[in-house]
Amino acid sequence: MPPADASTDAGTNPAPRAGSSTEDTLDLRLTDELIALFGDDAPVTVPGPVGGGLLDTPADWGAVTTSAGVFQLVPVRIERDLPLISRWMNDPAVAAFWELSGPPDVTAAHLRTQLDGDGRSAPCLGVLGGVPMSYWEIYRADLDPLARHYPARPHDTGIHLLVGGVADRGRGLGTTLLRAVADLVLKKRPACARVVAEPDLRNTPSVSAFLAAGFRFSAELDLPDKRAALMVRDRALRNLL
Repeated sequence: MPPADASTDAGTNPAPRAGSSTEDTLDLRLTDELIALFGDDAPVTVPGPVGGGLLDTPADWGAVTTSAGVFQLVPVRIERDLPLISRWMNDPAVAAFWELSGPPDVTAAHLRTQLDGDGRSAPCLGVLGGVPMSYWEIYRADLDPLARHYPARPHDTGIHLLVGGVADRGRGLGTTLLRAVADLVLKKRPACARVVAEPDLRNTPSVSAFLAAGFRFSAELDLPDKRAALMVRDRALRNLL
Protein backbone atom coordinates (compact mmCIF):
# COMPACT_ATOMS: atom_id res chain seq x y z
CA MET A 1 0.00 0.00 0.00
CA PRO A 2 1.21 3.58 -0.59
CA PRO A 3 2.15 5.86 2.31
CA ALA A 4 -0.64 6.87 4.64
CA ASP A 5 -1.03 10.56 3.82
CA ALA A 6 -3.77 11.23 1.30
CA SER A 7 -1.60 13.39 -0.90
CA THR A 8 0.91 10.59 -1.36
CA ASP A 9 -1.54 8.26 -3.03
CA ALA A 10 0.12 7.99 -6.40
CA GLY A 11 -2.80 5.91 -7.62
CA THR A 12 -5.59 8.18 -6.46
CA ASN A 13 -7.41 7.63 -9.74
CA PRO A 14 -5.77 4.84 -11.72
CA ALA A 15 -6.59 5.19 -15.39
CA PRO A 16 -7.94 2.40 -17.62
CA ARG A 17 -4.99 0.27 -18.75
CA ALA A 18 -4.32 -1.10 -22.20
CA GLY A 19 -4.86 -4.83 -22.22
CA SER A 20 -6.88 -4.87 -19.01
CA SER A 21 -10.50 -5.89 -18.57
CA THR A 22 -11.49 -2.21 -18.56
CA GLU A 23 -11.92 -0.71 -22.00
CA ASP A 24 -9.66 2.19 -22.76
CA THR A 25 -11.11 5.67 -22.61
CA LEU A 26 -10.76 6.00 -26.36
CA ASP A 27 -12.71 2.83 -27.11
CA LEU A 28 -16.09 4.28 -26.16
CA ARG A 29 -17.34 5.56 -29.50
CA LEU A 30 -19.71 8.48 -29.94
CA THR A 31 -23.15 7.73 -31.29
CA ASP A 32 -25.11 10.19 -33.41
CA GLU A 33 -27.41 10.76 -30.42
CA LEU A 34 -24.49 11.64 -28.14
CA ILE A 35 -22.98 13.94 -30.73
CA ALA A 36 -26.27 15.81 -30.97
CA LEU A 37 -26.55 15.93 -27.18
CA PHE A 38 -23.10 17.43 -26.68
CA GLY A 39 -23.80 20.26 -29.09
CA ASP A 40 -20.72 22.41 -29.52
CA ASP A 41 -18.47 19.44 -28.79
CA ALA A 42 -19.85 17.49 -31.73
CA PRO A 43 -16.61 17.24 -33.77
CA VAL A 44 -15.06 13.91 -32.88
CA THR A 45 -11.69 14.44 -34.57
CA VAL A 46 -9.79 17.20 -32.83
CA PRO A 47 -6.52 18.62 -34.21
CA GLY A 48 -3.49 18.78 -32.00
CA PRO A 49 -1.86 16.21 -29.74
CA VAL A 50 -3.87 16.91 -26.58
CA GLY A 51 -7.27 18.33 -25.70
CA GLY A 52 -9.10 20.38 -28.29
CA GLY A 53 -12.86 20.61 -28.73
CA LEU A 54 -13.81 17.83 -26.35
CA LEU A 55 -11.78 19.25 -23.45
CA ASP A 56 -11.46 22.95 -24.28
CA THR A 57 -7.72 22.61 -24.86
CA PRO A 58 -5.95 22.04 -21.51
CA ALA A 59 -2.72 23.13 -23.23
CA ASP A 60 -4.05 26.69 -23.18
CA TRP A 61 -5.32 26.80 -19.60
CA GLY A 62 -2.24 28.54 -18.24
CA ALA A 63 -0.77 28.65 -14.76
CA VAL A 64 -2.50 29.12 -11.41
CA THR A 65 -1.10 30.31 -8.10
CA THR A 66 -1.53 27.90 -5.18
CA SER A 67 -0.35 27.93 -1.60
CA ALA A 68 2.46 25.62 -2.73
CA GLY A 69 3.56 27.82 -5.63
CA VAL A 70 2.73 28.44 -9.27
CA PHE A 71 1.27 25.33 -10.89
CA GLN A 72 0.57 24.49 -14.52
CA LEU A 73 -0.62 21.51 -16.54
CA VAL A 74 1.77 20.93 -19.44
CA PRO A 75 0.74 18.49 -22.21
CA VAL A 76 2.86 15.36 -22.29
CA ARG A 77 5.37 14.91 -25.09
CA ILE A 78 6.56 11.32 -25.23
CA GLU A 79 10.01 12.11 -26.60
CA ARG A 80 10.61 14.53 -23.73
CA ASP A 81 8.65 13.09 -20.82
CA LEU A 82 8.67 9.30 -21.16
CA PRO A 83 11.79 8.65 -19.02
CA LEU A 84 10.37 10.64 -16.12
CA ILE A 85 6.83 9.25 -16.27
CA SER A 86 8.08 5.68 -16.72
CA ARG A 87 10.31 6.07 -13.67
CA TRP A 88 7.33 7.22 -11.63
CA MET A 89 5.25 4.28 -12.88
CA ASN A 90 7.92 1.90 -11.59
CA ASP A 91 7.76 3.26 -8.05
CA PRO A 92 6.08 0.45 -6.06
CA ALA A 93 3.65 2.92 -4.46
CA VAL A 94 2.54 3.99 -7.93
CA ALA A 95 2.63 0.58 -9.60
CA ALA A 96 0.23 -0.82 -7.00
CA PHE A 97 -2.52 1.39 -8.42
CA TRP A 98 -1.62 2.21 -12.01
CA GLU A 99 -0.19 -1.20 -12.98
CA LEU A 100 2.07 0.34 -15.61
CA SER A 101 5.42 -0.79 -14.24
CA GLY A 102 7.97 -2.36 -16.56
CA PRO A 103 9.99 -1.05 -19.51
CA PRO A 104 9.28 2.41 -20.91
CA ASP A 105 7.32 0.86 -23.79
CA VAL A 106 4.53 -0.01 -21.32
CA THR A 107 4.07 3.62 -20.32
CA ALA A 108 4.57 4.81 -23.90
CA ALA A 109 1.71 2.62 -25.12
CA HIS A 110 -0.57 4.02 -22.42
CA LEU A 111 0.30 7.59 -23.39
CA ARG A 112 0.01 7.04 -27.14
CA THR A 113 -3.50 5.66 -26.77
CA GLN A 114 -4.53 9.08 -25.48
CA LEU A 115 -2.28 11.24 -27.64
CA ASP A 116 -3.38 9.52 -30.84
CA GLY A 117 -7.06 9.65 -29.91
CA ASP A 118 -9.76 12.22 -30.52
CA GLY A 119 -8.94 14.49 -27.59
CA ARG A 120 -11.28 13.16 -24.94
CA SER A 121 -8.33 12.37 -22.63
CA ALA A 122 -5.36 14.68 -22.10
CA PRO A 123 -2.20 13.39 -20.36
CA CYS A 124 -0.29 16.23 -18.71
CA LEU A 125 2.67 16.85 -16.47
CA GLY A 126 1.97 18.88 -13.35
CA VAL A 127 4.69 21.50 -13.10
CA LEU A 128 5.07 23.23 -9.74
CA GLY A 129 7.48 26.13 -9.45
CA GLY A 130 8.96 25.16 -12.81
CA VAL A 131 9.60 21.54 -11.77
CA PRO A 132 7.63 18.56 -13.18
CA MET A 133 6.38 16.72 -10.09
CA SER A 134 3.12 14.96 -10.99
CA TYR A 135 1.24 13.27 -13.81
CA TRP A 136 -2.40 14.05 -14.61
CA GLU A 137 -5.06 12.80 -16.96
CA ILE A 138 -7.94 15.15 -17.66
CA TYR A 139 -10.70 13.27 -19.45
CA ARG A 140 -14.32 13.42 -20.50
CA ALA A 141 -15.91 11.16 -17.90
CA ASP A 142 -19.21 11.22 -19.77
CA LEU A 143 -17.49 9.66 -22.80
CA ASP A 144 -15.48 7.16 -20.74
CA PRO A 145 -16.44 3.58 -19.78
CA LEU A 146 -16.82 5.03 -16.26
CA ALA A 147 -20.08 6.58 -17.49
CA ARG A 148 -21.61 3.09 -17.62
CA HIS A 149 -21.32 2.88 -13.83
CA TYR A 150 -22.83 6.16 -12.63
CA PRO A 151 -25.49 8.65 -13.84
CA ALA A 152 -23.14 10.71 -15.98
CA ARG A 153 -24.09 14.17 -17.19
CA PRO A 154 -22.89 15.85 -20.40
CA HIS A 155 -19.42 17.36 -20.02
CA ASP A 156 -18.59 15.62 -16.71
CA THR A 157 -14.81 15.87 -16.49
CA GLY A 158 -12.64 13.31 -14.71
CA ILE A 159 -9.17 13.57 -13.25
CA HIS A 160 -6.45 11.02 -12.51
CA LEU A 161 -3.44 12.04 -10.42
CA LEU A 162 0.01 10.62 -9.74
CA VAL A 163 2.36 12.50 -7.40
CA GLY A 164 5.79 11.46 -8.65
CA GLY A 165 8.49 12.41 -6.17
CA VAL A 166 8.67 10.90 -2.71
CA ALA A 167 9.61 14.32 -1.33
CA ASP A 168 6.30 15.70 -2.60
CA ARG A 169 4.26 13.08 -0.76
CA GLY A 170 2.99 13.05 2.78
CA ARG A 171 2.57 16.80 3.26
CA GLY A 172 -0.87 17.59 1.88
CA LEU A 173 0.35 18.71 -1.52
CA GLY A 174 -2.01 16.36 -3.34
CA THR A 175 -5.04 18.00 -1.72
CA THR A 176 -3.81 21.47 -2.69
CA LEU A 177 -3.30 20.46 -6.31
CA LEU A 178 -6.55 18.50 -6.56
CA ARG A 179 -8.47 21.61 -5.54
CA ALA A 180 -6.47 23.80 -7.91
CA VAL A 181 -6.95 21.51 -10.91
CA ALA A 182 -10.65 20.93 -10.22
CA ASP A 183 -11.23 24.67 -10.00
CA LEU A 184 -9.18 25.16 -13.17
CA VAL A 185 -11.38 22.65 -15.01
CA LEU A 186 -14.53 24.44 -13.88
CA LYS A 187 -13.10 27.81 -14.89
CA LYS A 188 -11.87 26.76 -18.32
CA ARG A 189 -14.71 24.37 -19.20
CA PRO A 190 -17.87 26.47 -18.81
CA ALA A 191 -20.11 23.61 -20.01
CA CYS A 192 -18.78 21.33 -17.26
CA ALA A 193 -20.87 21.37 -14.08
CA ARG A 194 -18.98 18.61 -12.23
CA VAL A 195 -15.48 17.25 -11.83
CA VAL A 196 -15.43 13.56 -10.86
CA ALA A 197 -12.93 10.99 -9.64
CA GLU A 198 -13.05 7.34 -8.59
CA PRO A 199 -10.43 6.43 -5.95
CA ASP A 200 -10.40 2.92 -4.52
CA LEU A 201 -12.94 2.84 -1.69
CA ARG A 202 -10.44 1.03 0.55
CA ASN A 203 -7.95 3.85 0.23
CA THR A 204 -9.24 6.08 3.02
CA PRO A 205 -6.37 8.60 2.70
CA SER A 206 -7.23 9.21 -0.95
CA VAL A 207 -10.91 9.69 -0.22
CA SER A 208 -9.93 12.08 2.57
CA ALA A 209 -7.74 14.06 0.17
CA PHE A 210 -10.65 14.56 -2.21
CA LEU A 211 -12.95 15.59 0.62
CA ALA A 212 -10.36 18.12 1.80
CA ALA A 213 -10.10 19.41 -1.78
CA GLY A 214 -13.81 20.25 -1.92
CA PHE A 215 -15.15 17.04 -3.42
CA ARG A 216 -18.13 15.24 -1.92
CA PHE A 217 -18.65 11.50 -1.63
CA SER A 218 -21.47 10.64 -4.05
CA ALA A 219 -21.69 6.84 -4.27
CA GLU A 220 -19.91 3.51 -4.19
CA LEU A 221 -19.19 2.07 -7.63
CA ASP A 222 -18.45 -1.51 -8.61
CA LEU A 223 -15.90 -1.03 -11.39
CA PRO A 224 -14.27 -3.90 -13.29
CA ASP A 225 -11.02 -3.67 -11.31
CA LYS A 226 -12.06 -2.18 -7.97
CA ARG A 227 -14.83 -0.92 -5.73
CA ALA A 228 -14.55 2.83 -5.95
CA ALA A 229 -15.74 5.95 -4.21
CA LEU A 230 -17.34 8.33 -6.69
CA MET A 231 -16.09 11.76 -5.69
CA VAL A 232 -17.72 14.87 -7.16
CA ARG A 233 -16.80 18.54 -7.09
CA ASP A 234 -19.83 20.59 -8.13
CA ARG A 235 -19.59 23.95 -9.79
CA ALA A 236 -22.55 25.13 -7.69
CA LEU A 237 -20.78 24.22 -4.43
CA ARG A 238 -17.19 25.10 -5.21
CA ASN A 239 -17.27 28.32 -3.18
CA LEU A 240 -18.76 26.50 -0.18
CA LEU A 241 -16.54 23.39 0.05
